[in-house]
Amino acid sequence: MIKIKFSVRPGQGEPSGFDLGDIVFEGESGTVGSAGHTPDQGMMIYLSVPLLLDGLRTLITGERRTVSFTGADTSFRLDFRCDSKRFVSVSANGRLLEKVSLEDLAHTVLCQAQSLAQRDLSRLPTEDPVRTDYLSALQAFRATA
Repeated sequence: MIKIKFSVRPGQGEPSGFDLGDIVFEGESGTVGSAGHTPDQGMMIYLSVPLLLDGLRTLITGERRTVSFTGADTSFRLDFRCDSKRFVSVSANGRLLEKVSLEDLAHTVLCQAQSLAQRDLSRLPTEDPVRTDYLSALQAFRATA
């Protein structure tokens, strides 16, 4: 069973499209997250989640079989490799975390991206272009998944 969580770090002042946040990925073989590292691996979360959605969308459409995700302004990285049976191996730092169906991965990521949008993205000013980009990536992913 795969679990993914996106979060915004507290105490950053007025909400901005460049707020830092974290990703946690929990798989059967381990957990990896961007928080608690030296140097810090927090990322601009509202820019990073759309990057992840866009990358995973290429797996769903079959355009690509591998995707390496690195968040915005961080060294945190996840690697995704889709096999011919549409199962995705998710790795971090060369270590396999989980092998999951593409459909389950897409559903889990979509749910968490929607949750972040409802919980935190809504605090951004409506004219913030990062908000528009996030919502566009979410809509495109939802239509593909």
